[in-house]
Amino acid sequence: MTDSSRPLRFDLIAFDWDGTLYDSTRLIVRCIQAAVIDVGGAKPSENDAAWVIGLGLAEALARAAPDVPKEKYAELGARYRYHYLQHQDDLVLFDGVLQMLDALRARGHKLAVATGKSRRGLNEALKSVALRDRFDASRTADETFGKPHPRMLLELMEELEVPAERTLMIGDTTHDLQLALNAGCASVGVSYGAHESESFDELKPLFVAHSVASLETWLLDSA
Repeated sequence: MTDSSRPLRFDLIAFDWDGTLYDSTRLIVRCIQAAVIDVGGAKPSENDAAWVIGLGLAEALARAAPDVPKEKYAELGARYRYHYLQHQDDLVLFDGVLQMLDALRARGHKLAVATGKSRRGLNEALKSVALRDRFDASRTADETFGKPHPRMLLELMEELEVPAERTLMIGDTTHDLQLALNAGCASVGVSYGAHESESFDELKPLFVAHSVASLETWLLDSA
């Protein structure tokens, strides 16, 4: 049972989006693979396509398709967006996310999103699931530096006036956890997204959650 009167350890909790709050990992992998094939590249493996999730779109596609020449990057990005838009309305939040966010807000935490998505993509997702009012701020890769550069997290901390030692970053990839380290913040990993949890060890997250339910329990007990 959680203690609602316990003092907050972290004033700001920043969440990654895809694979952490939104159940989109498998779709993104398929869209990356299809886009690479469309421009004549070799189909990346599921692991290679999943590894780049969380990076800015241009960097992610370049890493997933090392045999595609730079002059085709614009076309590659356009094909990815085409495939993604065909299915974006199929995406859903992981079970328990809304309950978890509401419980954290009720405890007085400030909540933010730090994502490799574009601003347009995030705004569409927030609107589609009526989530916009649950977050105090957000940053996307196309309006600042992409992960794991610390800038997006530093900007969120500055905007919400929360120091690094009072900020927690939560994500499903090593890019998210490295972002936290680079910004001087603590982190929590989730194992149900894009990266295998064994890869988190050297980045020293405070906890690795294997479900949204276990993440919520840990946050209410320890954050």
